[in-house]
Amino acid sequence: MLKIGIIGAGGRMGRHCIAAVIADPDARLAAALEAEGSPFLGQDAACVAGLPACGVHIQADTAAAFAAADVMVDFSFCGAFPAVLREALRAKKPLVVGTTGLCPEDMQAILDAAKRIPVFQSNNYSIGIAVLRELVQTAAKKLGKNFDIEIVETHHRHKKDAPSGTAITLAEAAAAGRGYRPEDAFCYGREGISGERPEREIALHALRGGEVVGEHTVYFFGEAERLMLGHSADSRMNFALGAIRAASWLAAQPPGRYGIEHLLAPDA
Repeated sequence: MLKIGIIGAGGRMGRHCIAAVIADPDARLAAALEAEGSPFLGQDAACVAGLPACGVHIQADTAAAFAAADVMVDFSFCGAFPAVLREALRAKKPLVVGTTGLCPEDMQAILDAAKRIPVFQSNNYSIGIAVLRELVQTAAKKLGKNFDIEIVETHHRHKKDAPSGTAITLAEAAAAGRGYRPEDAFCYGREGISGERPEREIALHALRGGEVVGEHTVYFFGEAERLMLGHSADSRMNFALGAIRAASWLAAQPPGRYGIEHLLAPDA
């Protein structure tokens, strides 16, 4: 039975991941990790997730958590990620990265680490979003440059990064469909006298409020019509199930950098 550890166990996604592991008959929760000073330290991880006690208590000992698990799933926060990746390398354990807001240096560190351990990284673990990404790339290519592309994402008031990693992923898919370089095409909101919209622009807009789990809409505006492709998440369990599925798959892989496209490949 696969032993899975959860990093960021007290957070929203961490709690859902704990529940997803416990519900999986082929896996068991081996470790639950939180930062020093967390109010969840010492509590039974399953109880924190709203389930009957499982005997695994949330701890702050990173080395012990990695030692107890076959694969670790990280849904902590971007500031903690470098230390998490260093421990994964030291322990030589596969790592599923669900933390968003990673900087270019973090992404390069993932590529470097993937030479030594399996690393799975995605900005969104929803299967629906994975399919949406393919649709967006196809639409951007087939509709052509006469259709302007705008992306709007909405999340709960507690989300710390903007735009969402998923919105960026969708924008990258649109850019790939058009043959644009993201650094040349992306526009993050507008203000003041912004001038006429450039033809080769892909704009991203972030809304924050309430308890919205996650909504993403990609607009293609033509001269006399518009196409909208979108996705709404009804529960964070959607993402947790995808992340645990990725962890189960990753545990059997050789060192490398993996993403949702590998998980959905016909031979996966």
